[in-house]
Amino acid sequence: MKYIVVTGGVISGLGKGITASSIGKLLQARGLKVTAIKIDPYLNYDAGTMNPYQHGEVFVLDDGGEVDLDLGNYERFLDVNLSSDHNITTGKVYLTVIERERKGEYLGKTVQIIPHITEEIKRRIKKIAIETMADVVIIEVGGTVGDIESMPFLEAMRQLRMEEGEKNVFFVHTTLVPMVEVVGEQKTKPTQHSVKELRSLGIQPDMLVGRSKEPLTEETRRKISLFCDVPYEAVVSAPDASSIYEVPLIFEQQGVGEYIMGKMQLWGERPDWKEWRRYLHRLFNPKDEVTVAIVGKYVHLKDSYISHREAFTHVSSHLQVKVNLRWVDSEEVEEKGTDILQNVHAILIPGGFGIRGTEGKIMAAQYAREQGIPFLGVCFGFQMAVIEFARHVLGYEDAHSTELARTSHPVIDLLPEQRDIDKLGGTMRLGAHKVIIERGSKAYEIYKSEEIFERHRHRYEVNPEYIDEFEKNGLHFSGKDESGARMEIFELRGHPFFMGSQFHPEFKSRPLRPSPLHTALIKAALEYKNHR
Repeated sequence: MKYIVVTGGVISGLGKGITASSIGKLLQARGLKVTAIKIDPYLNYDAGTMNPYQHGEVFVLDDGGEVDLDLGNYERFLDVNLSSDHNITTGKVYLTVIERERKGEYLGKTVQIIPHITEEIKRRIKKIAIETMADVVIIEVGGTVGDIESMPFLEAMRQLRMEEGEKNVFFVHTTLVPMVEVVGEQKTKPTQHSVKELRSLGIQPDMLVGRSKEPLTEETRRKISLFCDVPYEAVVSAPDASSIYEVPLIFEQQGVGEYIMGKMQLWGERPDWKEWRRYLHRLFNPKDEVTVAIVGKYVHLKDSYISHREAFTHVSSHLQVKVNLRWVDSEEVEEKGTDILQNVHAILIPGGFGIRGTEGKIMAAQYAREQGIPFLGVCFGFQMAVIEFARHVLGYEDAHSTELARTSHPVIDLLPEQRDIDKLGGTMRLGAHKVIIERGSKAYEIYKSEEIFERHRHRYEVNPEYIDEFEKNGLHFSGKDESGARMEIFELRGHPFFMGSQFHPEFKSRPLRPSPLHTALIKAALEYKNHR
């Protein structure tokens, strides 16, 4: 088994996840089976209870795992479905070790960080390697070198290399190479200090990826090579790119794939980038453009909705339409009214939780419904559109969700199995579930199938007591779960495109296979733009 460990230095947010995904893509293009693991050094068991402003989007996997957004990048780049075991956190590791200690499995030994915690980390990594039967496992270590939280994981990586051998464990270190504008020079000192910190932990990087605004100069690369004791050809330039999907090709041009293959004694095919290049060509050469308003309450941190952003990027290439995203704070809609939604060609309300900003989302749904603007509500957005319809079409002025308020018309209510749950983490309706689509509906036209599997993350649903009334007044539920009791998709009769999904279609969108609902929304936006 071969392992590639990606670490980061200087500052967080450098794009280690894109580096890891891109290296995985290089190897996959050579015919190798690749999988990826993300290590998050926080004490949370998983990302499920985190505020998106703290950590970005909570990405949901088929098995219901609530994980770090970087696993979304891995799935999109590699076009694979990962499991929750692919996200290792300090919380998971410590909980397992403590539970084993409570059961007496350590036979009276003193339980310590080394060897017990590091052994558990390695056990989890090797378990994934064996189960996936991958040729190469990419391991991204979250945080930056020098963080106290990361130390047990980096020590486990050092041990892994010692145990598996130098040919089988390859270290890639991503650092910042800043440009000091006053002198117009790329500075290597932060990289030098970061590598020094890494070496103090017993790890010598095999490759350095320098993140910078512009490509690294030859002088910068030679200086980094000399002072960090890394071969010149293993100092990789990672300048800002127009699209993250360019990065594998930027690395390919610098011989990254061949270098890693040679050093790790891997054999593969000649890479074929035709489809990938075609995807980028279509993305960068649009024939039309539309503007979509994303109305949410976490819009000031774009990573909160990264899967929607990427889904629209995939659609942009597929349809050769530039999708301009206008990020609209739902609280601003409450304060300033729906005028701020003028001149958009479609509106999307994404998932979310809590009362803050909900009235703005309801106002946005009403605006789209009444003005004939293409609309897509996802999860919480689906629920807000149902509440809006109940208030302004059915005439139930206090219609609401029992999650948010006491109401005499609880059109959105708690799932029956959720009533006695007192823990928040990992207890929602999570992961891929079957959705049955009605033949002849718009949803069937979009998915071209009666059965689909989409990922869910919710605790509340449409109250079945109100279904007949919704249906009589034109809000048709064309997608349901297998029992027929849970509403999964709605479409509004007589409206050009007004749809909602209780599931999250953005989580399964891929560069070469974009989300059907996002694609349909942009097609409707084009129609709206060209015929209004």
